[in-house]
Amino acid sequence: MHNKTFVIVMWLSLATLFRTASGENPQVDARIKFGRFEKCVLVENEQVRVVLCPEYGGRVLEYSLDGKNALFVSGTDMGQPEDDPSLRIDPSAGRFDVGPELMMPNRDELFKGEWNVTRLSPLSVRMTSVPSESIGVQLVRDFTLDPKSSKLECKQTIVNVSDKTVQHCHWSRTLANGAGIVLVPLEGFAKFPNRYVRYANGGLLLRPEDPNVRIRDGFLEIIGPPTTAKLGMDSMAGWVAHQQPSGLMFIKQFPTYPERAYIDAGGITLATWAPPSGVTVEIEPIGPAEIIEPGASASFTETWWLLSSEYPKGDKQVDLQWLRQQVDRLH
Repeated sequence: MHNKTFVIVMWLSLATLFRTASGENPQVDARIKFGRFEKCVLVENEQVRVVLCPEYGGRVLEYSLDGKNALFVSGTDMGQPEDDPSLRIDPSAGRFDVGPELMMPNRDELFKGEWNVTRLSPLSVRMTSVPSESIGVQLVRDFTLDPKSSKLECKQTIVNVSDKTVQHCHWSRTLANGAGIVLVPLEGFAKFPNRYVRYANGGLLLRPEDPNVRIRDGFLEIIGPPTTAKLGMDSMAGWVAHQQPSGLMFIKQFPTYPERAYIDAGGITLATWAPPSGVTVEIEPIGPAEIIEPGASASFTETWWLLSSEYPKGDKQVDLQWLRQQVDRLH
């Protein structure tokens, strides 16, 4: 093991010992069943329930407010037969990954493998992957739920366990529940003429037009599945919202870095992927390039929130002033 990696591992071990001495139980004291998975971990407060899945991809299976799950869970993950091939998404729900997307080799040991799990506190859980030989990293994910609100901090740390310097970036791949309405505040200098690009035929269309994509009052809105599933955005606002048909507003906050390089195709800070079925949309914050030396690490934190918000009928116009006011109050 490289010396710096050894230091990181030892630090994590000492932190666990300290928590044990402080009276916190580092073990996951109970496992629950969710769909086809038997070893899930539950974190909850009075209103919000979070179910984590260390068995298959180190992801979030449920993030719910008052019983409504903001995440799309496929029939496959629920252990149910699914006749529609487009809905056999495996894995589904609250996925995370590393990019850049078009440059990555297979890393199923991270995306579909089993992760080690440690409870750091009653409302905080850490999941740790096995090392990936194909990309030379090990991933650590910390999930912490606020005791009194829907705030869920999702921190991913990329640890270079190889003997070479690597370049990667954070890539979130969360499947939200229903196509709904994606709301992207447009802040920062425009990189693309229409503030988004379309992924199609192995390349990028820089001036796309789509009946389900519009700009209104400083927001880019995706009001249904677009002509092609994958879109990329250039906003530096540091948050995105998803109005769900169930009456939930799912908000992600994340840091942006205008002075740093973004190495995903097109240099985007955010992407979406929405299949024609309309059952889900993937909300994908993307981090900047991280050049990580052997034994070093880099972290990126997304903060998730859930609000009650009635789905707008007719022209599908969310009250954008209300939304901005709500986000301004989140902390």
